[in-house]
Amino acid sequence: MAFKLLVVDDDKDIVEFLSKKLVNEGYDIITAFDGEEALIKVRSDDPDIILLDLMLPKLNGFDVLKEVRKSFTDKWRPVIVISAKQELDSLKTCYALEADHYLTKPCAIEKVLEGIEIMISLIPLRINKTEKT
Repeated sequence: MAFKLLVVDDDKDIVEFLSKKLVNEGYDIITAFDGEEALIKVRSDDPDIILLDLMLPKLNGFDVLKEVRKSFTDKWRPVIVISAKQELDSLKTCYALEADHYLTKPCAIEKVLEGIEIMISLIPLRINKTEKT
């Protein structure tokens, strides 16, 4: 089974680059270019992992993350933030909103793949934890 990833970024070049690399790694890819579209895609396509930029039109990444955690509680859905925001406050806010990983742009594709692999390895642990509670 291929894992389904939602790539959210307003920069079409970044979305295209990540999509090509991730498809080559065997992932199914869904894309969104703004925060509102991202939430629609979470609802309609049920991604396993979300790669989320923070500086988005219509609804910023912080608000997307907040809404994902509030409204989509049916399963653990890892969110990897990939942002040019390097300020400590942004990092703290993302982790306070329950982001699972934070990468700063520009970052090597290997770091993105490593983050995805870590999240995939944690899915069985999260499922077992959820079933026990």
